[in-house]
This record gives sequence, structure tokens and C-alpha cells, in this order.
Amino acid sequence: MSREASVGWTGSLSRGSGVASASSSGAFDLPVTLASRIAEPDGKTSPEELLAAAHAACFATSLAGESARAGGTVERIDVRCTVTMDEVEGKGHQIVASDLHATGRVEGLDVAGFTRAAEAADEGCPFSALLRASASVSVRAQLESS
Repeated sequence: MSREASVGWTGSLSRGSGVASASSSGAFDLPVTLASRIAEPDGKTSPEELLAAAHAACFATSLAGESARAGGTVERIDVRCTVTMDEVEGKGHQIVASDLHATGRVEGLDVAGFTRAAEAADEGCPFSALLRASASVSVRAQLESS
């Protein structure tokens, strides 16, 4: 399986802009600028935001699967992901962390079962594995009562 996205950029780094497009699905065309990366987004996205969305989506699907494998019935799972980029000495700007916070309503699982499902989901999430190669990945799971 492979998926493709593309960016067309016009102009200089500081004054230019681009459009990030989901080439495989056609699902989005999103404006990108340097300012959206280092200042306020102002309605534009950034590579870091797109990475956070991808990690959250990957983890949510993994957690839904692991919750079902553990005997639960998923009512709803919400995942928030915060990706942090920082200056790393001798390496420039790097992604240094991706923090996931999952909240779920899952019938048939207690807090311990949901926590175990979240741990297994993290282990099975390809984006967690990719990010963990050069950044810290943390997972917090919270089970809501129905």
C-alpha cells in the first residue's frame, strides 16, 4: 500500500507559499507558509500539523482495533496529538516529541483493559514506530463512562 501527497511552492521561503494536496484521495488542498510553521497558523497548515493529524488518525484506528480484540465495543474514540519541533544542538530543527491523548467510550472494557489496548495500539501504530526512531512518543488513555 502506498499513498501520495504533493506540495507546489511558489516564491522565497519567507514570502512564498504552497499548497499541500492529498494526491491519492483528492481529499484536501491546504495552504502552507513559513509563517504557519513558526508563528500563528492564520488558517494555514504546517507539516507538523499534518504529521499530528496523521499520527492521531493512525493511533485512533489502531486503538479501535485493539479495543475490539480485548473484547470491547467502541462507542467513540477521540485522539488529540501534539507534535513538537525544537532546535536540537548540531542538528537544526527536529521533531522531538509526539504526544497522544486518547479518550474513549468502550463498552466491555474497564480502565485497565483500555490502558492495555492503548499500549498495544501504540506498539502496532506505524506512525508511533516511525516517530520513535528520532523523537519521544507518549500515550495517555482515558476511559469515559457511557
